[in-house]
Amino acid sequence: MTNLRTIDHMPDRAQRPKASTQARLYERIAAAIGYIAANRTEQPELDDIARHVGMSPHHLQRTFSDWAGISPKKFLKALTLEDAKSRLRSSASVLDTAFDAGLSGPGRLHDLFVSIDAVTPGEFKSRGDGMTFRYGFHPSPFGECLIVASERGLTGISFIVANRDDALAEQKAGWERATWVHDDVFTASFAERAFADGKPETQLRLLMRGSPFRVKVWEGLLRIPEGGVMSYGDLAERIGSPGAARAVAGAVAGNLIGYVIPCHRVIRDNGMITGYRWTPARKAAMLGLEAVRSSETGLESAVHTP
Repeated sequence: MTNLRTIDHMPDRAQRPKASTQARLYERIAAAIGYIAANRTEQPELDDIARHVGMSPHHLQRTFSDWAGISPKKFLKALTLEDAKSRLRSSASVLDTAFDAGLSGPGRLHDLFVSIDAVTPGEFKSRGDGMTFRYGFHPSPFGECLIVASERGLTGISFIVANRDDALAEQKAGWERATWVHDDVFTASFAERAFADGKPETQLRLLMRGSPFRVKVWEGLLRIPEGGVMSYGDLAERIGSPGAARAVAGAVAGNLIGYVIPCHRVIRDNGMITGYRWTPARKAAMLGLEAVRSSETGLESAVHTP
């Protein structure tokens, strides 16, 4: 796919490299992001990161900044524990406003201009009997991912951790009676919109596969704006289920539309970034990039106000 917009911004279409070159560059930048996130406590130097991905420090600095919109050093700074703690302490008032307003209003809960639908109780009970899901494998800012979609919308994003078969099995679990079709062409537009920088040109529809309680939790996740973070207990209170932090944590862990439904924005109340089915390093990478991007929207200053 030649027009996928990656981490924060891409060069103008006319300036973009050929698909094969773009793919190779993407793989190296994704590897750099993963390395920084996984080794953030050691505070690696630019030379260390460059050596890991097989690039010169100068080339990495320039390419990373072009693709991510930030320097490797700035990205690393946004991954510190103190930064996470500060966001967790100071996000409350910002998130109060977001939850009260529903962000963009009913049916538009997310900065990606998302509308939502949920499977019917009958579809949920029948494990997808009579439904058709199409899937494809695509690059993303956080590594290769599996996209699942239907005529009703995007219904799954899994990041490849071990192999493609495991990712597909993860998405099929509970929906074994559905028809599953490998169709990279059909899913390509969903991949592009899911990782678009800013709002996609057309509305991104989601089809949520889960119990009513889980759908409620996922709707709550969609109200956490980019740059904000929340604890499991706070999320339980905000969706009207105080004391249900454990059940909320289970619903967050059960989210299978990774990144778009931002379960990565829920962290422990001590600021630790753990508990992500697609690896904590990937979760840290998402939070780090969002922390920097949020400074352009004004959320950064609001979150860090004492």
